Amino acid sequence: MANSFKCEIVSAEAAIFSGEIEQLVASGIMGDLGILPGHAPLLTELQPGPIRVIHDGGQEENFYVSGGFLEVQPDVVTILADAASRARDLDEASAEEARQHALKAFNDKSAELDYTRAAAELAEAVAQLRTIQQLRKKAGKG
Repeated sequence: MANSFKCEIVSAEAAIFSGEIEQLVASGIMGDLGILPGHAPLLTELQPGPIRVIHDGGQEENFYVSGGFLEVQPDVVTILADAASRARDLDEASAEEARQHALKAFNDKSAELDYTRAAAELAEAVAQLRTIQQLRKKAGKG
């Protein structure tokens, strides 16, 4: 099993994934990062976005996290997410509605607005839509 490592994706609600994988790609706050077997220990913050898990043989599984942390240890990679789901379970209409709502809040000059909260909601909705688009693009190629 030198070409694989254990990966766990958990949120406050539930364990989403646990298994042996070959590679993981996540959206860190400084950009995307790829984790392969033997990666140096690491702890980093995740931004809302997709998580790609590549299994033995190249089979790919996609997840969405709304933020959290990624920890790399010698034999296990753990993602502690604020919220997480399988990408196929995301609802594109709800994500687009949330994006429109956040944009409307930014443009409504008369409203009492918490810009930090509105920006976070907008970033999360855009990240969900990006995850859905990546999944759709992959399905179109396969």
